Amino acid sequence: MLIACNHASYLDPLVNAYAVVRANRRPRFLAKDDLFRAFGIRWAMRGTHQIPVSRGTGDQSPLRNAEAALRANQVVVVYPEGTVTDRSDGLPMEGKTGTVRLALAAGVPILPMVSWGSAPVWQKSGPGSLRPRRPVRVRVGDPFDVTGRGVSIDDHDAVRALTEELMVVLTAEVEVLRTAYPPGWASR
Repeated sequence: MLIACNHASYLDPLVNAYAVVRANRRPRFLAKDDLFRAFGIRWAMRGTHQIPVSRGTGDQSPLRNAEAALRANQVVVVYPEGTVTDRSDGLPMEGKTGTVRLALAAGVPILPMVSWGSAPVWQKSGPGSLRPRRPVRVRVGDPFDVTGRGVSIDDHDAVRALTEELMVVLTAEVEVLRTAYPPGWASR
């Protein structure tokens, strides 16, 4: 299963992992390689077999490793944006094409899973809020199937168009959560 998530907070991997574990599966995240060298978590990243990504290098081995995991019936979790959003409204930014290319290569649909409420807790900049009992909501959408569309992984324009469509789907799911978020809890 390939899961694509929005990325509003550094807390998101914990929230998304919890949701996947609750579904009795073990998630494997594509994660920036800095985390595999960071004191205190490098052992966890390696021990749980997460997939390191050297951003900006063009290295294709993370996609090959993720494809192998998908073919082994494992759950791979990706953040198509490649980083925490910097939009002031907290909605997803433009996505990178790797998620769609991975789905095409592995022949699997993409399951959108979004969350809302985590940004005030642990964000990219500014003070975090550890206000107790803050609700963080997760929503899983319908599978986004790119495999039956006759798109080649080498057709950059078609892959870009599918990526834009995926980001529209993720944004719509986030907006559902944002609209239903409990009043009184500033979420962004």
